[in-house]
Amino acid sequence: MISIIIPTFNNLDYLKLAIESIKKNSKLPNEIILHINEGTDGTLDFVKKNNYKFSYSEVNDGICVGCNKAASISKYDLILYAHDDMYFCPNWDQFLINEVNRLDTKLFYLSGTMINGDPKLNGHLNFYAGETVKTFDELKLLKNYTSLDCDDFQGSTWAPHLIHKDIWDKVGGFSVEFSPGTGSDPDLNMKLWKLGVRIFKGVSKSRVYHFGSVVTRQKEKRFFSITDTGNKGNKIFLKKWGISIKFFKKYYLRSDTKFTGLLKNPDKNLYYYYDLIKVKLTLFYNKLLN
Repeated sequence: MISIIIPTFNNLDYLKLAIESIKKNSKLPNEIILHINEGTDGTLDFVKKNNYKFSYSEVNDGICVGCNKAASISKYDLILYAHDDMYFCPNWDQFLINEVNRLDTKLFYLSGTMINGDPKLNGHLNFYAGETVKTFDELKLLKNYTSLDCDDFQGSTWAPHLIHKDIWDKVGGFSVEFSPGTGSDPDLNMKLWKLGVRIFKGVSKSRVYHFGSVVTRQKEKRFFSITDTGNKGNKIFLKKWGISIKFFKKYYLRSDTKFTGLLKNPDKNLYYYYDLIKVKLTLFYNKLLN
């Protein structure tokens, strides 16, 4: 029913935990498809030994290329993109499918709710159950995760997110110009918006624990230094769409507000035009520099 796409870059211990949690805590049929970047830490051998479905890059192609390659070999109608350092809480998939079943359209973008152990990272809920695989307190998380207060929310651009495969194919998946991945999620949202998607819903009961570990951040820094792309996602988005990620999330997606139904076109009030002028000035300034 769900093809779960997980790109991974030499992060085997976290990947094993993610897969274990999917197997243990999923309610419905799924397939796990991994995209392995390098895999020199034993990941490639582990995946082959356990007969997991996967795509492969000898070098680190990043999230965008990896997800697109993995999605191309998926067999189910629904694609879920997730990180390799996530723990999936019980029945995470059932809550998402319940939402899909309420809809009479393929034009939707649903996400789970991210619980972060590190309050400095993005997420909707903060709860400490360990910051590494070794310090992870699974029992503590399972005892408390349902009691954490959160409403369904508008405009999520964070993983894990669920999209119909037909819609994924129509927009071309992730845009590779955002490789290794910075800015790729809101860019995907914008492509969906242009296609007519107005359901961008974060499902509060579908929960994952996100480590956002020091190890993972170190690997991201290593990739940025190799490719020299760094955090240019904001500039790429601005140049491509004519508005900033922040502006898009605030006025179009209404990100992090309580879910109230279908999104509408932005209310073009004084605040809208004031912020738009600032965005356009930034765009003009960037063009002068380049």
